[in-house]
Amino acid sequence: MAKPAISLAADWQLASAMALPPLLENWLLEPGSLTARLKSRARDFKLQVMQQQQQDLPAFLQPLLPEANICQCREVLMSCNSLPCVYAQSWLPLQALAALQPLAELGEQPLGEVIFQQTNISRGVVEVARVKLEQPFAATVASGQYWARRSVFTIAGQSLLVAEVFLDGVLAL
Repeated sequence: MAKPAISLAADWQLASAMALPPLLENWLLEPGSLTARLKSRARDFKLQVMQQQQQDLPAFLQPLLPEANICQCREVLMSCNSLPCVYAQSWLPLQALAALQPLAELGEQPLGEVIFQQTNISRGVVEVARVKLEQPFAATVASGQYWARRSVFTIAGQSLLVAEVFLDGVLAL
């Protein structure tokens, strides 16, 4: 099995406990759909599914989804006005996919468009970290350190993990 393009192993901390960069603070703390916010600020929004496959949940993520062993890992790159803005990685346990069928059939549709339409959704705490990209995973994304956030969503009793890495293009919005 291929591994995700970006390892989310990092020093994650509660967003409320960290000094966040002023230019990204509102993005990192966005309480609603990040997809909706991106679309509202861009004249051209594009989502590219980079990889989607079943794989074992990495040990460092198991405390966040303790009942999940095998998940569907979905990686997407969201671009606005031809600039890569956000790399997102979601971990959906197989039992969540079975219970929440629309999540299993997303295709090129953003996950945020589906989960934020649910009436029975709750979001856990938002954690933030600096994530290091060792090598470009896309031709238009440079190696380096980027701010990221992650949180566990619960929908109808099913949990899933979503992490978003904010790339340089988001600063142009």
